[in-house]
Amino acid sequence: MTSAYLCPLKRKGNAMKNIIKELRRKDHKRYLGGLDFFRYIGPGLLVTVGFIDPGNWASNFAAGSGFGYGLLWVVTLSTVMLIILQHNVAHLGIVTGLCLSEAATKYAPRWVSRPVLATAVLASVSTSLAEILGGAIALQMLFGVPVVWGAALTTAFVVLMLFTNSYKRIERAIIAFVSVIGLSFIYELFLVDIDWPAAARGWVTPSLPDGSLIVVMSVLGAVVMPHNLFLHSEVVQSHEYNKRDDASVRRLLKYELFDTLFSMIVGWAINSAMILLAAATFFKGGVEVEELSQAKSLLEPLLGNGAAVVFALALLMAGLSSTVTSGMAAGSIFAGIFGESYNSRDVHSRLGVLLSLGLALLLICFIGDPFKGLIVSQMALSVQLPFTVFLQVGLTSSRRVMGRYANSRWSAFVLYAIAATVTALNVALLFS
Repeated sequence: MTSAYLCPLKRKGNAMKNIIKELRRKDHKRYLGGLDFFRYIGPGLLVTVGFIDPGNWASNFAAGSGFGYGLLWVVTLSTVMLIILQHNVAHLGIVTGLCLSEAATKYAPRWVSRPVLATAVLASVSTSLAEILGGAIALQMLFGVPVVWGAALTTAFVVLMLFTNSYKRIERAIIAFVSVIGLSFIYELFLVDIDWPAAARGWVTPSLPDGSLIVVMSVLGAVVMPHNLFLHSEVVQSHEYNKRDDASVRRLLKYELFDTLFSMIVGWAINSAMILLAAATFFKGGVEVEELSQAKSLLEPLLGNGAAVVFALALLMAGLSSTVTSGMAAGSIFAGIFGESYNSRDVHSRLGVLLSLGLALLLICFIGDPFKGLIVSQMALSVQLPFTVFLQVGLTSSRRVMGRYANSRWSAFVLYAIAATVTALNVALLFS
């Protein structure tokens, strides 16, 4: 008897739940709620770590100490290019459910995909070298640990983190690291006197002072990085982005664009802060920074011991977090060659991680000048970048790969123009 009375109530309750669900679904489609937006923040910040890494620190401090506010425009240009490229490659991951390496293996001719992916693996070694070096230099600043031992400790920590943690835990750790870096530079900027009118001009006025080309290329390579393109197309799927119905794909592309814009602007601000700090302290005093450890020792008498320690701590966070994402990118590239997605428990993913980090650690043992090693590693990335970009744009412009979501003619033109610009800058660097 009781059951008979309860059944209508249950049916009414279920009907009410369905109505509420439908209202929420319609409301969700109508606008982007604040909480919904923050649910999708994460993949972009993992990519952001790649262009606030120690290689960027070396390039940015070289730019700021050598040329003042004059090269801030390179960060602006690079960030605009980066937003376009990263959104485009995330587009690939959302629509196809494949990372860039997998898509190249599946759709590109073997004679195209194999050489590009092989050079991308080598570029990931160059990336890992810069990231590990940054962590090692930070440990030397903070605790006096020799660079080689610091590099070994950084590598061991990252391998342990990648092989024993879920993606979600790594994402949360990276967000925390980025927050520490950002807050550190906010603190540093409050201690110096910035010439804001000169900085504003520097952000939007292109100039090439004598002897600046190699630094410009280094800053460019440090912001627009090949491994980040592979990484973004992989991690963008961590939030189950690769839906198959058109409405879900369009909605998720919108969320991803906000994530990318937010994250890249954070990266632009932090990179700019590095140049501002170097310009307001070292360039103003006529001192050109040739080592990151030198930057800390010079900051100490200018801004106090606290500022120097904060600088070193932020560098450590940058080194650790960027080495994590570099290892993930290498695992994604290597696994993609075998038609597999990144998985920290998969043998090919693990081999890619160990290959990149292991070779980088080996090279560090033979580097005499860590700062020059950072600068050269960024140049190596900018040399490989056009190959990755041309491959990416070719895939995202193909209707066979992307269907109705293939690049429009205008989008393809802009993307190819970016690739051509990067190539021209590389040729100029080689002739110089």
